[in-house]
Amino acid sequence: MDRADLRALAQPGARIAVRVTPRGGRDALTVDQDGRILIRVAAAPTDGKANDAVRRVLAAALGVAPSRLTLLRGAAARDKLFLLD
Repeated sequence: MDRADLRALAQPGARIAVRVTPRGGRDALTVDQDGRILIRVAAAPTDGKANDAVRRVLAAALGVAPSRLTLLRGAAARDKLFLLD
């Protein structure tokens, strides 16, 4: 899995906005030149599988457990907002 190191953002109470591409071929996390976090996952957006994959990829980049991330907004959208507990 390709991923950027986001450990500097791993502060309790942090709200992390991401842009997701489901069925992206492989799991990867990048940060574009504007500082937006882009996550690509292989999972399809059915039955919450893509959201679970996004949570795992983001948690790995932050260096935290996936259970510490709560999806606040965007369950059925490409733009999502997570809260780090």
